[in-house]
Amino acid sequence: MTPTPQLSLGLLLTAAAGFADVIGFIELGGHFTSFMSGNTTQLGDALATGAWPVALLTTSLVALFFLGSVAGSLLAIAAGARWGAGAVTGLVLACFAATLVLALAGFPSTQFMLILAAGAGAQNAILPSTGSVRLGTTFVTGTLFMAGHDLARALRGLAPPWRWAQHALVWASLLLGGLLGAWGYGLAGINALLAPAAVYLGFLAAFLLRRPARIIP
Repeated sequence: MTPTPQLSLGLLLTAAAGFADVIGFIELGGHFTSFMSGNTTQLGDALATGAWPVALLTTSLVALFFLGSVAGSLLAIAAGARWGAGAVTGLVLACFAATLVLALAGFPSTQFMLILAAGAGAQNAILPSTGSVRLGTTFVTGTLFMAGHDLARALRGLAPPWRWAQHALVWASLLLGGLLGAWGYGLAGINALLAPAAVYLGFLAAFLLRRPARIIP
């Protein structure tokens, strides 16, 4: 089982990701900044039908998500256990800031949302897996499978009886974030990205101010 404090942090990050992804989905007219399975299937359809603008957009989103995951993971490794989470959170926050600046400067969403996709890829490197739950993820297809897998194992007495519920909570947090993101976009448009950006800013401050773990000789 994942300890409650770590699980709570992961749920908050996943909700922030859901908030941002819904805004990207609306701005891009049905494409995603973090759901690469959806973008990949859309890419296959676009290639088959010759819809080259869609193919270019979905390819770009997948590529930027991938590059963001590489950059986030490299940054986490280089910064080490003490500063890694803060460094990656700073990268994600920078992606949000760049997205908003480009949007306000008049760039089309098919360009500035690519930066947000890179941030979505990087976010997955903020928190390590603790227990069996993938924390702070920007996608939950595997998480939803693990909920069903752990429930089946629990029914046979092979897994803790409520571990499946922790996976389900990660899914629910993405759903809640998506709901809030849709409401926020209806009220403030692209400026609604300031809400999840504030969450990442809080995480960045917490990561930078936390005390290093005490080494016991």
